[in-house]
Amino acid sequence: MMKKVLLVLAVGAFLLASCDKVEQPYGPSVPQGSYELYPDGDSAHYAQNAWPTFPANTSDDRNVLLEDYTGHKCTFCPAAAAEAENIKAANSGRVIVMGIHAGPNGTENLQMEDATYFGVFYNYISEALGQHFGVNWPGSNFAGNPYGAISRKDNGNGTPMEGPQTWANSVADIITTNDNKVRLQAMSNYYTTTKGLFLHTEIEVVDQSLTNPLNIVAYLVEDSHVAPQLDGSTTVYDYVHHDILRESLDGSVWGQELDAEHLDNGKYYFNYIYEVPDAYDDTNSHLVIFVRDDVTEEVYQVIKHDF
Repeated sequence: MMKKVLLVLAVGAFLLASCDKVEQPYGPSVPQGSYELYPDGDSAHYAQNAWPTFPANTSDDRNVLLEDYTGHKCTFCPAAAAEAENIKAANSGRVIVMGIHAGPNGTENLQMEDATYFGVFYNYISEALGQHFGVNWPGSNFAGNPYGAISRKDNGNGTPMEGPQTWANSVADIITTNDNKVRLQAMSNYYTTTKGLFLHTEIEVVDQSLTNPLNIVAYLVEDSHVAPQLDGSTTVYDYVHHDILRESLDGSVWGQELDAEHLDNGKYYFNYIYEVPDAYDDTNSHLVIFVRDDVTEEVYQVIKHDF
């Protein structure tokens, strides 16, 4: 039987202490209050009535994660964002886009808010990602915004970063080759009265040649947000920002390792309780869930999950 383990998370907790996560086994040892986001009962009631059963996952399609490193004061970023959206539209269901507001030094001037560009799109995740693939990556070609990564795959230049002009070709290469090494699926329950999101994931590593540590990452992404954006020399006050990286469900930038504790009958199971921040809801948000190589950073599988 699949082990029922939940990562219990409260937004306020990791606003006060970063990466503050509590993992408890399902059952009486779950602390009082962990299931307050479940409006219909306690942990036992949830397990009996709401815990999902995964269907067989036989998909061999490898999806692509397109990460667009951007900034609201970046002159050329709207064109790059449009390119990302066009690539996503041309590859329906196979390309997942995330807008990451960071440069190679993390949060820079192009991301900072002021009286005109008042939106706050950067966060601790974007800061860490920008620095990791920028100044902290030996030989990185991440020169500034706009730049991006296509499933964080090294295309032969020693870094996963590349300019928008090659995004379409890099996406096409992955989709055409379609070398799917990991199967990933998710199911969830969302309770609007408590803003409680109960996420369940299943991972199967189908390519046993993968020997590096693998991590599962679950991010909250805002569908769209209207706020000023510099486009060329013009300020577009009603610009629609798409697919904005906002939160990590476990407070971690890099996710949780696929380890023996989460392994059951050849598959890995990670489950989360998450209180969705008041600024976001199921009508304008989704989850981006992916499995990354903790050494090379390549993303072997990614899914978009609506809740």
